[in-house]
Amino acid sequence: MHDHRRLGRELDLFDTDPLMGAGLPYWLPDGAVVRHTLEEYVRDAERRAGYRHVYSPVLGKRELYEISGHWAHYREDMYPAMRVGAEEVVLRPSLCPHHALIYRSRARSYRELPLRIAELGGMYRAELSGVLGGLTRVRAIQLNDAHIFCTLDQAVEEARAALELIARAYADLGISAVRHRLSLPGDGGKYVADPELWRRATVLLREVLDGAGVAYEEAEGEAAFYGPKIDVQIADPAGRESTLSTVQIDFHQPERFDLRYVGADGGRHRPVMVHRSVIGSVERAVAHLLEVHGGAFPAWLAPVQLLVLPVAEAQSAQAEALVAAAVAGGLRAEVAHPGQGSLGARVRGGRLVPYQAVIGAREAEAGLAAVRLRDGRRVGALPAAELVRRIGARVAGRGTGLWDE
Repeated sequence: MHDHRRLGRELDLFDTDPLMGAGLPYWLPDGAVVRHTLEEYVRDAERRAGYRHVYSPVLGKRELYEISGHWAHYREDMYPAMRVGAEEVVLRPSLCPHHALIYRSRARSYRELPLRIAELGGMYRAELSGVLGGLTRVRAIQLNDAHIFCTLDQAVEEARAALELIARAYADLGISAVRHRLSLPGDGGKYVADPELWRRATVLLREVLDGAGVAYEEAEGEAAFYGPKIDVQIADPAGRESTLSTVQIDFHQPERFDLRYVGADGGRHRPVMVHRSVIGSVERAVAHLLEVHGGAFPAWLAPVQLLVLPVAEAQSAQAEALVAAAVAGGLRAEVAHPGQGSLGARVRGGRLVPYQAVIGAREAEAGLAAVRLRDGRRVGALPAAELVRRIGARVAGRGTGLWDE
């Protein structure tokens, strides 16, 4: 059973320091590579799906969250307001109010809809110290978030397409959902009091799930304060469930922010807001990937993709040349020099690297490298250019396979 906290330390991916504070991990170089690659993957997938990316500040006036409803319904999870001059500002607990303001920054026409706005942005939640742990529960979160502003007729299709995007990403990452959950409101005052809003949104989400052919369970008390949501549930090695990805249909915030678009009839109409997160928080996603793969990330995500091992110092120049060619070809490659130990020890030390290339006297003379895959297969000796091309194609194709048969 893999524990991402132990692996994070062993593999030098992330760590914490009491001077930074609990729930505030920092990323070391190899961990930063994984995080950056994952973020770029999501941005590219969103771009291909018609999203436009934005940046918005991590601070907002208290009034912003009073309008959105967060201050009334979510305040216990927010940091206290900070007085700056005559204003009170808050570290944001969510990106959706900022995106609502971006939408209403100018007049919108029905011809622009659906308008898909995405951001990988920071948000902050005042988690109690007793629930903090590794990357799964943190106080500073990098969230993969998006909001689709659309007509009522477009909402179901947009939400269904978001579920497809999530499923595609899970396949590329080599992870799987244990179940889908339709999260509904429960008893108590944490939810917006608008029964018709809840009824309409719930009907549409059921239509999304039924149309997608996804088996799901309903769970009361798990909804967002402003509406129901589809939660894509994952499980850690101990079987503990958590939510990684979500899809929501929201009528509340368009009303609160008085969002409008001009319809084909020339009239002013209210858009629907679809909230959607493909991988949720980057921190939780990396924690789950670590535990599922035991640090043996899919080749496209691995911190080092190719490890070159000269058998002796006499082959070091050829090893460095292969690494230079691999880096020029867009791969992450390193040399494990003979001074770092015997060949066997270096092979074992690089056991999590997807590809190893061994260069002995015979390979150096022929301009070749003997290729070993992480899964134990040996696929023969290849010229440097052919090896870089083969690995590059496999990495570009994403997914979890190591070699094209």
